[in-house]
Amino acid sequence: MKNAITERILDFLKGFPPFDALSQDQLFAIASEVDVIYIEKDNFIFKQNEALQDAFYVVKAGAIGVFKDDKLVDKCDAGDIFGLRALIRKDHYLLDARAIEQSIIYAIPAKVIEEVIINNPKANQFLIASFATNTRNPYSDEDKGTLFANIGVLKPEASSFTEMQSAKFSKNPVVCNPLISIQEASQIMSNNKVGSIVITNNKQPIGIITDKDLRNKVATGLHAITDTVEAIMSSPVITFPDSISVAEAQIAMLKNDISHLCITKDGTPYSELIGILSEHDIIVIYGNNPSVLIKEIKRANSAESLKYIREKAQELLKGYLKQSIPISFISKIISAINDAITSRLIDLTIAEFKQEPPVSFAWLAIGSQGRKEQLLYTDQDNALVYEDSTEDYKTKAYFLKLATAVNQKLAIVGFKLCPDNMMASNPKWCLTVSDWKSQFTNWITHSDEDKMMLCNIFFDYNFVYGNQSLVSGMSDNIFSAIHSHEIFLTFMGRNALKKPAPLSFFRSFLVEHSGEHKDQFDIKSRAIMPLVDAARVLILSHDVKDLNNTIARYQKLAEIEPQHKDLFDSCINAFRVLLRFRTKQGLKHNDSGQFTDVKNLSKNNKLKLKGCFKPIKEIQDLLSARYKVSQLP
Repeated sequence: MKNAITERILDFLKGFPPFDALSQDQLFAIASEVDVIYIEKDNFIFKQNEALQDAFYVVKAGAIGVFKDDKLVDKCDAGDIFGLRALIRKDHYLLDARAIEQSIIYAIPAKVIEEVIINNPKANQFLIASFATNTRNPYSDEDKGTLFANIGVLKPEASSFTEMQSAKFSKNPVVCNPLISIQEASQIMSNNKVGSIVITNNKQPIGIITDKDLRNKVATGLHAITDTVEAIMSSPVITFPDSISVAEAQIAMLKNDISHLCITKDGTPYSELIGILSEHDIIVIYGNNPSVLIKEIKRANSAESLKYIREKAQELLKGYLKQSIPISFISKIISAINDAITSRLIDLTIAEFKQEPPVSFAWLAIGSQGRKEQLLYTDQDNALVYEDSTEDYKTKAYFLKLATAVNQKLAIVGFKLCPDNMMASNPKWCLTVSDWKSQFTNWITHSDEDKMMLCNIFFDYNFVYGNQSLVSGMSDNIFSAIHSHEIFLTFMGRNALKKPAPLSFFRSFLVEHSGEHKDQFDIKSRAIMPLVDAARVLILSHDVKDLNNTIARYQKLAEIEPQHKDLFDSCINAFRVLLRFRTKQGLKHNDSGQFTDVKNLSKNNKLKLKGCFKPIKEIQDLLSARYKVSQLP
């Protein structure tokens, strides 16, 4: 009889992680040690502050509620593990575990964790995931876990992926003020034996002069050595934080055709200069890296050839995911490749026209492209801004023709035309600087549901090509309009809360009830976008410009609001998990990865996703309280 019971326990456990990773002999050994416990409704398994029991538990049937001060914080059903956290901490229980219906649970001896599970890599991964997501308190420094997608196994050894290594840069950049002469600056460069000098204002980099500038702009007679450095400096500078990787540095230099990058405290031109990185500091250890693709892009002569290069980038993406490279790094690289392809297409199109643009302009990526979070072949979203012109009709006709051709070429590469026509070829999204400013002001001061949707898309714009100063002026206008109409942030906060919660009260995935994706889970709308929208409204409230990436926004928010750092860190971790999961789903099914069949998800994947939903609720609670959404009509 004992063996029959053991066999039944074994058959049940092997269907759930981490037990599904164990051998038959290991499972039998565990099943032989299991105590079967029958629990009546409302009876406790353990209580808060009680001494540790020498077991953790698996629900066989029924449901166990996990409570904090009589408030239900989790519901465990068949196959779910609970009571694990206290064993790992080797401390008393912080929560209550009580049957919320008549239940059967398996008590598994604590020694199993060390003797079997810890020594099995796959089972150990699940153990960490369970610790991190199923019962963790994201606000406790003492008990804070790490989301599954960020555990150590996902960080490759530096020696196995050189291009991910942080690039070494000079931490003592040679600088000067913008009013000194070119001759004085040259003497400073000579005395310090350097090939560049950074022009700063209040310790912030505003321009740079290199040996090449002196050769091309002074030695040729274009400028006198008595002119100020402002006359020949390259501006604005390209900036990065001190965490810049070798691959990022290579791509930035190739993409912008420059030889030096400025390193600042927060990676933007608006913080203190702390270093300079030159092409001489970059050593390419092997050639099979993203910079090779960038070189190919710069040499490409047609949309068809760029399509082939983008397909290679897709293979690069698959390889990165297979190697478990951090998703933040992957998104930066793929976004840089996408931007380079767009820039090349614009150059090719202008060359085909055999007519230079009548005025300066800038091409903008918006939406997920603007946030540098477009990893898959999703619809293209873009816009165009051009300098005010006295011959606006002719000027607009040129840029609409240009945008239409570029949009068509992007479609050839693989980025489908946007079904909602959120593209630069749409006359509404191809405007002068003045028209864009007027339109943004109108959206902010006369908000309605449609305008708020447009704000969510267009306020994530990112400069890709052309005259960047046009874009800076637009950003200044947005913040000015928000300052004059502060209730806009409250409306934006309310809008960010419209996305439906990912789970029902009983922890079931909320799926689509009708249409093409009936019974599927919309990971974009129900999980990713709530985090994106919350980051946007919070960063706008702090007047932070030129920071559109969701992870970067939360990182900045953690600096600005240290009292909420744990929450923002949890949002970062959740976003990484969700973006990685969606990307894998998209590659697997050759689509956008937006919809997932929950019934086909493994227990492990369900656990990972559910663990991401807690930060979503908490960040939405923060928005609701901060913007007093309940008081709005």
